[in-house]
Amino acid sequence: MSIVVSNITKEYGKQKALNKVSLSVSSGEIVGFLGPNGAGKSTLMKIICCYLPPSEGTIKVCGLDVMEQSMEVRKKVGYLPEHNPLYLDMYVKEYLEFVGRFYHLQNLNKRVAEMVEMTGLTVEQNKKIGQLSKGYRQRVGLAQAIIHDPQVLILDEPTTGLDPNQLSEIRALIKELGKNKTVMLSTHIMQEVEAICERAIIINKGEIVADNSISDMVKKGETLEKVFQELTKAVK
Repeated sequence: MSIVVSNITKEYGKQKALNKVSLSVSSGEIVGFLGPNGAGKSTLMKIICCYLPPSEGTIKVCGLDVMEQSMEVRKKVGYLPEHNPLYLDMYVKEYLEFVGRFYHLQNLNKRVAEMVEMTGLTVEQNKKIGQLSKGYRQRVGLAQAIIHDPQVLILDEPTTGLDPNQLSEIRALIKELGKNKTVMLSTHIMQEVEAICERAIIINKGEIVADNSISDMVKKGETLEKVFQELTKAVK
């Protein structure tokens, strides 16, 4: 398993953002992580990426404990947060080179060129990030998440702000990346999960309420949107 989450609880004072959450994601799997606003999606993703410590429980990424081996975990994880933090005064290529140096990448210029082409940034690569549209900023964020060729990708709302053409291209890229990486992504777009994910995990009020394969739902004649609505209403 690439990601193993065991009984994770996260508390902020008296409020529980996560309550004994357990799940696992296999190598090479693309999983959609769904839930209403405030359900705990981003909190769990941040804990997996070593940005937040859990209050209780354990998480292992590629067999490494996120608390005891956090620096090793970070080398194996690519993370695109929901609110994509970028240095707006830096040029696209300059920023990707900056990120690449953190990972001590060899052939840095070649790798940056590959990322620019892969994420569709060729036309915009010599612009400052602050001059880019929201959609192209998302592409820069995705490029920085994969520049070090991580085994695991954690993508929090990766298609936010993309127009229909960009959306199709980024979905195709995520599917391609999922052929040899583990991908966990959150989104509010049900059709997106059905289009690119093999499995959907639904969380509500800090607890996992469903974990089903997309193909099983299709066989039962169910839509993800219907399942989502029923389960998130059921625990209110």
